[in-house]
Amino acid sequence: MVAAWQAPGPMRFLRILAIWLTLGAGALSGLWAPPSWGEQAAMNLSTADQQLLLQVARDSIEAHLKDKAATAVKTSSPVLCEYRGAFVSLHRRGQLRGCIGYLDAVKPLLQTVREMAAAAAFHDPRFAPLQANELADLEIEISVLSPMRVITSTDEIEVGKHGLYIVKGLNRGLLLPQVATQYCWNRLTFLEQTCCKAGLPPDAWKEPGTIIYVFTADVFTEHPPKEPAKGSR
Repeated sequence: MVAAWQAPGPMRFLRILAIWLTLGAGALSGLWAPPSWGEQAAMNLSTADQQLLLQVARDSIEAHLKDKAATAVKTSSPVLCEYRGAFVSLHRRGQLRGCIGYLDAVKPLLQTVREMAAAAAFHDPRFAPLQANELADLEIEISVLSPMRVITSTDEIEVGKHGLYIVKGLNRGLLLPQVATQYCWNRLTFLEQTCCKAGLPPDAWKEPGTIIYVFTADVFTEHPPKEPAKGSR
C-alpha cells in the first residue's frame, strides 16, 4: 500500500518523502514529491566530510538511545550545507537492520543524515527499534543522492552507476545503485525488482504510463561489510 497525498490542483506536491525500503513489499510510505529535475555538480565530499557525516549519524543514534538531544555540529564545509536527498542504511552482522531516507533535497545534508540515522534505527517498520547492545557492531552506510532524471530508453540505465525510481499512478518504488551490484543483477532484473518494490508486476516498466527515473549516489560506510547484506534498500 502506498500512503500519499497531494496539494490541491495541479500545484507541486509537497517535497518530502520518507521511504521504508523492503524488497518485494512494494511500499513507499510518506509524503510524495516529484524528484528534482536537472543536473547538479558532483558532491565532491572529502574524506573529512564523509567521516563527519558518519559520526553525526552514529551520534544521533546514540543520543536517541540515551533519550538525549543529538549534539549540535558546526561545519565550515559548504558541501554539507547543500540541500540533498540521502539515505542512511544500517547493517548488523551482514544483515540489513534499517534504511530510511529523503528522496528529494528538502534539508541540508548534515541535517538530513542526522534525522534519517535515527529514523532508520528506530522507525523502520520492518524491524524492532535498535537496542543499546546492538550499537557496537552496527555498520552505518550513507548514500547521498543526485537529482532524478527521467529516461526515455532503458538503454540509458547503467547498472552499478544508476539507482532506479519507477512511478506508475500511486505506485512507486526505489532501489539504490549498490543493490544491483550486490546481487549481481543485470539491467532487466534491476527493472523487474524495482517494479516489485513499487507493488507492480515485474514487467510493468514496459507499460504506457510508467515513468522511469535514474539517479546516482555517493556511497560510503564506516566498516565495509564482509558479505552482502541480507535484504535490500
